Amino acid sequence: MRLTIARLALLAVSGLALASCQSSPKTTPVASGKSASLLAMEQVAISAHKCWIASKDPAFKAFQMANELNSYSGTPRFLLVPAKHYGGKPLLVVQAQGNSSRVDVFGPLMNEPLGARISADIARWQAGNPSCAAAA
Repeated sequence: MRLTIARLALLAVSGLALASCQSSPKTTPVASGKSASLLAMEQVAISAHKCWIASKDPAFKAFQMANELNSYSGTPRFLLVPAKHYGGKPLLVVQAQGNSSRVDVFGPLMNEPLGARISADIARWQAGNPSCAAAA
């Protein structure tokens, strides 16, 4: 009986040793399901809302933000529209497309004095700095 238990123990240890020599299965990283454009736009949209709208910045008082981040067209974006006319023509469009993290900004506001600030804010937020003001 002792011999049988010893053989079983030896067999079990041998099996474990062989199993540890096997290469681990190749696994592919699990994707978050979000495209590069959506990740970039989420970061920019959160900062834009915090800094322009929620903070009640006087420069953006006349505007509302319309988020369209859950676009099935692969073009997540947000719009600035007149505050008193939510369904009105967008005055600013901030978007990214496909699998690119490049953010495009266009619309009539970019031709106004506020355009330079908008460009600087978007560039800062896209670079990963969520602050509301440029560093002095």
